[in-house]
Amino acid sequence: MMMIFCRALQGLGPAAYLPASIMLIGTIYRPGPRKNLVFSLYGAFSPLGFYSGIAVSGLSGHYLTWRWYFWIGAIMLFVVSVISLLSLPSVKSSSDSRMDWWGCATIIPGLLLLVYAITDSTHASDGWRTPYILVTFILGILFLCAAFYVEGWVTSSPLLPSDIFKVKYMTPLFTSLLFQYGVFGVYLFYANFYIQTILGKDTLITTAWFAPMAAGGLILATAGGFTLHFIPGKLLLIISGLGYLVAMLLFALIPENPNYWAYIFPAMIGTTVGVDITYSVSNIFITTNLPKDRQGVAGAVINTTVFVGISLFLGVADLTVSETAYLGLKGSYKAAFWFGVACAGVALAFLLFIKIGKAESDLTVEEREQLRASVADGEV
Repeated sequence: MMMIFCRALQGLGPAAYLPASIMLIGTIYRPGPRKNLVFSLYGAFSPLGFYSGIAVSGLSGHYLTWRWYFWIGAIMLFVVSVISLLSLPSVKSSSDSRMDWWGCATIIPGLLLLVYAITDSTHASDGWRTPYILVTFILGILFLCAAFYVEGWVTSSPLLPSDIFKVKYMTPLFTSLLFQYGVFGVYLFYANFYIQTILGKDTLITTAWFAPMAAGGLILATAGGFTLHFIPGKLLLIISGLGYLVAMLLFALIPENPNYWAYIFPAMIGTTVGVDITYSVSNIFITTNLPKDRQGVAGAVINTTVFVGISLFLGVADLTVSETAYLGLKGSYKAAFWFGVACAGVALAFLLFIKIGKAESDLTVEEREQLRASVADGEV
């Protein structure tokens, strides 16, 4: 029960700060190289934070006890919270903003029930034929259908405003992001298990093998801040999609005693190419093409896409591992990687239909609308 409660709190934190941080960056900085650099630096701390967590976990488990990992994390988060409270600017919301309680009452239980049914089906006594699995799955679908109706035709302030998805290329971009973040979650989970369980490496070696993700992420994200206004966004997104695909393929084809530099190292680089480029380009495109009053919602949708993608695709990967258990642990893990290859291919296919140009200096959405209105008045 305590672990479930703590996991809920772990989701509550990112659900609060990710949308707020994207809104702050998106509204404070104008479209252009400076905004590109800030978003790239923001994205760079994702692999750095991820690797730091692995490093602290490995060192705590090796030299101290596992409890120290949580003590260290709590101390660091307390310090960050105090610094944030003292330094972050206050952005007031509009007075007419209202909470979409109907959306909360349908979207949240719908996603929870659907993901629970998929993830727990592999551990149920009779699989998908287990009554509570079928009931939760059907209820999840019904809740999401109700959410679709509520968000489109009932509530006046929807959690997911339809105008967000009316921006050109926004729908295929979010669909691709869902698959890409799902692939990222599958890779992190099963690559870690494969290295420790199948290859027999201890926590310190595993930590060292994941180091290229942190170093590569910092280099790519920082370099991206200086180049995003020179290179078309579509090309960058395709490169990121290929990075995911290569990473999954390398683990799917990994031999019995692999050479680290031939398989593990390029897979780590491919993963960080995928997640860092995708994160920077998508955030800049989304925040640049939405008005200020939609920046927070955009951040929330990005955050939801990340965590729904990871949890949903991990559930399907777990189902894949369970259904291929007859292949042995190594074979079933490889089946999960092949599932990741397929998902990475789908994500890459969606990216081919997206046309995003260079992230150059430009007018904001409000300024473009004001200019159109002025031109229209002049013509009249």
